[in-house]
Amino acid sequence: MRIAQIAPLAESVPPRFYGGTERVVAWLVDELVELGHEVTLFASGDSRTRAKLHPVWPQALRLGRQRTDPNAASALLLEAISKQAKDFDLIHAHIDWLHLPLQRRLAVPFLTTMHGRLDLPGLPNVIREFPEARFVSISNNQRLPLQDANWCGTIQHGLPTNLFQPSHGLLKVRERRLTSN
Repeated sequence: MRIAQIAPLAESVPPRFYGGTERVVAWLVDELVELGHEVTLFASGDSRTRAKLHPVWPQALRLGRQRTDPNAASALLLEAISKQAKDFDLIHAHIDWLHLPLQRRLAVPFLTTMHGRLDLPGLPNVIREFPEARFVSISNNQRLPLQDANWCGTIQHGLPTNLFQPSHGLLKVRERRLTSN
C-alpha cells in the first residue's frame, strides 16, 4: 500500500527533544516500512526516517533560528500533499484539523489520528462541517467531547517493544530509602 504520513512541522520526526506526536509518527512510519508498505513522510527537512522523506520546510519550526510564520509552512505542507495525493492509496494526517478542506477535494481516502485535547471550544462546529472526516483516537476517553465525530477506532500510542529493558536498580534505591526512614 502507498501511504502518505503527514507530520506536524513544529518538530522533526523523530524529535530531537520534546515532541510526543512526532515520536509516535516516527515509530509508526518505521513499522509500516518494515511491513512492506511504500511510505512517504511529509515533514521538516531535518527529519530522519526509513520512509521516503518529502521535506516540506528545511528545519523544524520550533528549533529554527529565524522566526518562521507557521501558517506559511503549513500552506506549503498542504500544497505538497495536494500535488502528490494521486500517488497514494491512503493519506494519514497527524496535524489536527488543518487538512480537512483538502480531504473533500482530493480523491484519496484520508484518516486523521487525533493526538491532543478535543474539549476545546469550536471543535464541535468543525465536526459538523466535516461529517465525512474519519478519525482515530488515542484513547476512548479522548472521544468523549466529540462523540459525534466519525470515529473509526482507538489506537493507543504504541512503543517499540525493545525501547525499555527491565531494571531493578531503581527499585533497590527506593527500598533503601524506605528502610532507612
